[in-house]
Amino acid sequence: MAADIFPRKKPTNSSTTTVQQYHQQNLNNNNTIPAPNWQGLYPTIRERNAVMFNNDLMADVHFVVGPPGGTQRLPGHKYVLAVGSSVFHAMFYGELAEDKDEIRIPDVEPAAFLAMLKYIYCDEIDLAADTVLATLYAAKKYIVPHLARACVNFLETSLSAKNACVLLSQSCLFEEPDLTQRCWEVIDAQAELALKSEGFCDIDFQTLESILRRETLNAKEIVVFEAALNWAEVECQRQELSLSIENKRKVLGKALYLIRIPTMALDDFANGAAQSGVLTLNETNDIFLWYTAAKKPELEFVSNARKGLVPQRCHRFQSCAYRSNQWRYRGRCDSIQFAVDKRVFIAGFGLYGSSCGSAEYSAKIELKRQGVILGQNLSKYFSDGSSNTFPVWFEYPVQIEPDTFYTASVILDGNELSYFGQEGMTEVQCGKVTVQFQCSSDSTNGTGVQGGQIPELIFYA
Repeated sequence: MAADIFPRKKPTNSSTTTVQQYHQQNLNNNNTIPAPNWQGLYPTIRERNAVMFNNDLMADVHFVVGPPGGTQRLPGHKYVLAVGSSVFHAMFYGELAEDKDEIRIPDVEPAAFLAMLKYIYCDEIDLAADTVLATLYAAKKYIVPHLARACVNFLETSLSAKNACVLLSQSCLFEEPDLTQRCWEVIDAQAELALKSEGFCDIDFQTLESILRRETLNAKEIVVFEAALNWAEVECQRQELSLSIENKRKVLGKALYLIRIPTMALDDFANGAAQSGVLTLNETNDIFLWYTAAKKPELEFVSNARKGLVPQRCHRFQSCAYRSNQWRYRGRCDSIQFAVDKRVFIAGFGLYGSSCGSAEYSAKIELKRQGVILGQNLSKYFSDGSSNTFPVWFEYPVQIEPDTFYTASVILDGNELSYFGQEGMTEVQCGKVTVQFQCSSDSTNGTGVQGGQIPELIFYA
């Protein structure tokens, strides 16, 4: 992943290749260079500096990096480190500098410290998904801003519903507001996926509260409730508490009342929250009264439904029509390709319905990128005979990255002829998002840029 985002320069000569070989060796162990006049092998100061990376040769300081039981001893060169970091400069040459041969750094992972040293010595950014957060911590601690920015860019690029909650917690810790905002965009739009992810259970209590307070979460409240209970179970394990109902409620504390239980569907409450054991008998009775009684009791729980997100609709046709010989559906595929200039989340498609009175259609919708299926769903929709579009939804919104073409497809099954779009546009401005369209080779039923089905993309932005 790192190689795709930060491509390495191709070697232009044998000396560069030799430097890269030394880099790989030095990542694994502290190699000295026995050859005399080794300096003559490298034409630039950058290459000669790079040879010193993780090298004991001329090292005048050593770092013992990592927590007890997982330390690694790494060599350093004070001058190079001081040039790359103001913290190292103060440490080695400032007024309060201490002349130590060995410095212990228990709060930084060895792999992350090495990644930072590689940037300082070699001017190379080499990030990996499993160490990028630790590298960001090291870059922040030692004030290496360009490396920190690269870490944030890497995290934004790899952001998904699976890791958004954890990255939200870390972005607040590292005071990265842009990353925090990107995390919230993903969590809001793909809330149910984010809440069901393993990473949700790893967040701290403060982040849990901020998510449960979120007005724009696009999720059913029963999903929010179940996610909070899953978090509570893991938190009990972290605190070495038994997995009792009492302890789950204890670790949730006041955050329990941020779950908008009174806004659940009655079936969800009766079959889920009411039987979970987490609520007291009085709370359960009061919530049932809230659902049924004219005079509603006062509740500690938030009783207003979340606003969620309002979906946007990108309509690509300027008019629609119908004819006696089309648009027919015999199991053939209607498909169109599209690209956006900002990250969005496709929630579904708007489709045309019958032009011969009311009718029901079965629709298999699909979203692909380079042949890989990202989302699909099989559902039915009822059309009333008008030229309106009718929404068909994916189970979960699908994250769409900018400047890449995706393929939207639908296979419809219905006896009636339908409306179809015409005067299609190759580019549509929808709010702050620009959408481009092009024909798809998957389309076997006639849909293209100029006309056909899939008149609307329904998305969150």
